[in-house]
Amino acid sequence: MRGPLGAVIGRYSSSDGTTPVGGIIRHNRKCSDIAVLVILIAFWISMIVNSSFGFNQGNPLRLTYGLDYKGNVCGDKHAGLHEVELLYWLNPNQVYQSGLKDSKLKLVDARSICLLDCPVPSEDSLNWVCDYPEGDIRLSMDDWIDSNYNYYEYLTPEMRNSSLQLQGPCYPVIFPSVNVYWTCQFIARASNVSLNHWQQMGGVSINEDIVIDKSIHKYINSRSAVLKRYMADIGKSWPVLIVCGGIIPLFLSVIWLLMIRYFVTAMPWVTVVFFNLLMVSVTMFYYLKVGWIGNNAISPIIGEHDPYIHVSGRELTHLRIGTIMMTFITIVAILTSIAIVRRILIGTSVLKVAAKVIGEVRALITFPVIPYCILAVFYMFWISAALHLFSSGQVVQNNCNSNCCAYDLLEKKVNCDRCCGYSIHYTPHIGIAILFHLFGCYWATQFFIACSSTVIAGSVASYYWARGENSQEIPLLSVISSMKRLMRYNLGSVALGSLTVSFVESIRLLLESMRRKLKVSSYEPDNWIGKAAYRTSQFFLRCIGWIIKSVNRNAYIIIAITGESFFRSSAIATELIMNNILRIGRVNVIGDVILFLGKLCVSLSSAVFAFLMLDTHKYRAAHNKITSPLLPVLVCWIIGYIVATLFFGVVEMSIDTIILSYCQDSEENGTAQYAPPLLMETLNNNQNETQRLTQGSQ
Repeated sequence: MRGPLGAVIGRYSSSDGTTPVGGIIRHNRKCSDIAVLVILIAFWISMIVNSSFGFNQGNPLRLTYGLDYKGNVCGDKHAGLHEVELLYWLNPNQVYQSGLKDSKLKLVDARSICLLDCPVPSEDSLNWVCDYPEGDIRLSMDDWIDSNYNYYEYLTPEMRNSSLQLQGPCYPVIFPSVNVYWTCQFIARASNVSLNHWQQMGGVSINEDIVIDKSIHKYINSRSAVLKRYMADIGKSWPVLIVCGGIIPLFLSVIWLLMIRYFVTAMPWVTVVFFNLLMVSVTMFYYLKVGWIGNNAISPIIGEHDPYIHVSGRELTHLRIGTIMMTFITIVAILTSIAIVRRILIGTSVLKVAAKVIGEVRALITFPVIPYCILAVFYMFWISAALHLFSSGQVVQNNCNSNCCAYDLLEKKVNCDRCCGYSIHYTPHIGIAILFHLFGCYWATQFFIACSSTVIAGSVASYYWARGENSQEIPLLSVISSMKRLMRYNLGSVALGSLTVSFVESIRLLLESMRRKLKVSSYEPDNWIGKAAYRTSQFFLRCIGWIIKSVNRNAYIIIAITGESFFRSSAIATELIMNNILRIGRVNVIGDVILFLGKLCVSLSSAVFAFLMLDTHKYRAAHNKITSPLLPVLVCWIIGYIVATLFFGVVEMSIDTIILSYCQDSEENGTAQYAPPLLMETLNNNQNETQRLTQGSQ
């Protein structure tokens, strides 16, 4: 059993024992959970080392552009390809063979080069696309591009004969091609004029089957290619991430805090109404994009002259699934909002208490800017490192057993020894490095949010135990004092709390990933007992995660007040809440619901603005074209929610700290002697209504 905390959170005397000191937070504390702090420091050093590996080995261009037959990345200025970004396969017969079911030739082994634009057949003659100029071909890369990649007239008879055998260095343009995700997609409709010229020159037979189209289409729509494009979209849309993931949620969160401070009565209603309007707007936007409403759908059809973005079948399916999910979420959100309308008055009362605290401790409104700036710098570094890690595989030449002979301009002969293509080889340790990087981001986010919450709790506790609005002894620099105590004594405890949340959430996500894989492989419990046990375990795991987050939040309050270790503070906070659950439960829950809706309003607004920015011409054509808005919008939504959590934590932690202090005050003194009158009025009204409902049920 714990002892009373009067000596801890009550007033204490000066060193001579005569005059009370203005502070009320215990200062004779010791460093807690030092071992976890050491682990945190070691973990961050490991993250720096892990990121340096990505910066050293990775090349984000690989996420967007393909590799040519030399293993160079299209668009890489170091390889002299800074102007040519589109991957083009020279030999149409190799593309055809790679699409056959039992063929040994893979598309990555077909001869490919980088071009500025996709070639199209001539209307009255035969166009050629020739290999990079080298050897006896005295052309610069610029001249090669200006001549439409055609130097057939400069070839020797031996080279021309080799070209007619589809062995280069020049290859005929028989099929039209279009730019699809920086790859020249063949359209399986051969040009009759070009084909006749080719046959008249004595060229070998060229296959015209639809397989030539499907082979490249399958390559573009592979899971790895889609994942790489999604990651590349984040790098291309960095202005959107800054504006919609950083600036807009910052602005909206500060506005929301100011409105809570000055218009607290109306804010719960405004939050609920605005949330429902946002949910409906986002859902309608999804319906527009998939073409279920209007005619502004994202097209899955590849068009030759359409400058706008097209999505693959897989990505369009993802968008449709997202639309269905948004519809379901919107319906649930509206029903939930209707259900809490009757309780909004209780939420308004508890928000008034928080508004009073913010008015007294004014530095609380601006304090979240500090962790916001720290997280902003961290996320910029982390996203850059993530893009390099995802592209940090080693470029190696394939070991192919197929006939892929081609003319070598340097050796001046047809070479069949080194004609295999190149691929990016990912070793298992790269996957581990990526998972480590993801876990580090989650832990760091939870850690900085926890630090912010602890500082706020320490400041608000000063307000409560100074008798709130009845006292003028609130320290002017209570926020700075709380920050100093955190930095000097309690970083280890905060690190342990954030690590606990991160670990539990990581386990839950890992189990969810395993469940999805088992579902894909059709391995599920076939009896009702197995299914019930499986779903029950998932439910309990989610409940455990929620409980840990709730306990952590209250533990941070006790840490800020007493300086105790994390587990000791968790036990104290849990006992206080359980002893007063009937008195404070409903007040706290309704306040949390309104704050959660406010966070969703900020994050959804960020997502909507991100959608609108990504729907402009800048991101639908030319160099900055993104393949899908889904991942950048999701990242903006997540970052927006984190920013809102930092700023809404001022209100959230103010409410929780005041209520937890009230519980301790009541236990030690019989009745709360330090509680502000507004809080007493709110809790008494809630207790009277609870008793009325209880008597009515009997």
